[in-house]
Amino acid sequence: MEDMELESLYGGIYKNRTCLVTGHTGFKGSWLVYWLQKMGAKVIGYSLEPLTEPNHYSLLDINYTSVIGDITDNEKLTDTFNKYQPEIVFHLAAQALVRYSYHNPVETFTTNVLGTVNILEASKKTNSVKAIVNITSDKCYDNKEWIWGYRESDAMGGYDPYSASKGCAELVTSSYQKSFFNENEKLLASARAGNVIGGGDWSEDRLIPDIVKSTENKVKVEIRNPLATRPWQHVLEPLSGYLMLGWKLLLGEKQYAEGWNFGPKLESNLEVKTVVDETQKHWDKIDYLTNKDKSNHHEANLLMLDCSKANKILKWNPIWDFNTTIEKTILWYRSYLEKGKIKTEDDLISYIKRAKDKKAVWT
Repeated sequence: MEDMELESLYGGIYKNRTCLVTGHTGFKGSWLVYWLQKMGAKVIGYSLEPLTEPNHYSLLDINYTSVIGDITDNEKLTDTFNKYQPEIVFHLAAQALVRYSYHNPVETFTTNVLGTVNILEASKKTNSVKAIVNITSDKCYDNKEWIWGYRESDAMGGYDPYSASKGCAELVTSSYQKSFFNENEKLLASARAGNVIGGGDWSEDRLIPDIVKSTENKVKVEIRNPLATRPWQHVLEPLSGYLMLGWKLLLGEKQYAEGWNFGPKLESNLEVKTVVDETQKHWDKIDYLTNKDKSNHHEANLLMLDCSKANKILKWNPIWDFNTTIEKTILWYRSYLEKGKIKTEDDLISYIKRAKDKKAVWT
């Protein structure tokens, strides 16, 4: 796919646009900066060093400005905003693991709540900033394990420290929207996504990375909660939604400065065991055993998102079905582990081509 064709996505809004992405060394952040760079954006990344080795960020061969820093370091963060004068901010930096949050609740709340405040304060004080997309999580909702999906108007909450911190981050976002943004030239929106998978994630206590690491080490992966149901989606799906939000906010369309869910279709809300069984179709070395978690840490059994708002108002829809999502994800890891080849560009191009076939508005 030609560079000119990539640069025309989202109405060409990102070409030569200075975009600051926090959390760029993480799984989702590294995919986002890769996509933005391919669209001709001037990308500034701000994040801690990668938490794992290997990691997707280090494997990518792209040219952009990377600042290693902590979002709780207000002085360095402010200096970065002042130096690079971003026009749009995608805030993804976070402590993103549920089980880790039980052992490190203070760090989790400090990073996810006060860190978000720091990002919004820096954005408020930087004249160049026109749009902010704050990415939280589907776990921000007060999960009552309903059999229907959560809507953007449902209550925030959170049982574990991670989920509660994301609920708090949403409340912080709402406060800044009402108190400082949306009535002037700066527009702020929040985005919530489900269980995001794809190549390049080696985080602890996540299903696909656990499967890959166990398979690489020739041992069975231990599945803690095989009947837990989650909304599974490829990383490119929510990123396409975040980029849509950024597009609308940069155009000054205030009606989009709200909270948005970006999740898969209902048929992709599936049990963990179903996901593992599907991965085995694409890598016969995968094997597993069920080993119930003995930590007594609460883990939700059912969590789904209602994405009707994004579907109807933003005209955003998922591009890949569940089977394609699993296939692309597992083949990315196989390609890397067996051949040393990174399929990030191949997957992005394949995703965009399929989106064009489906006449996605952002294409």
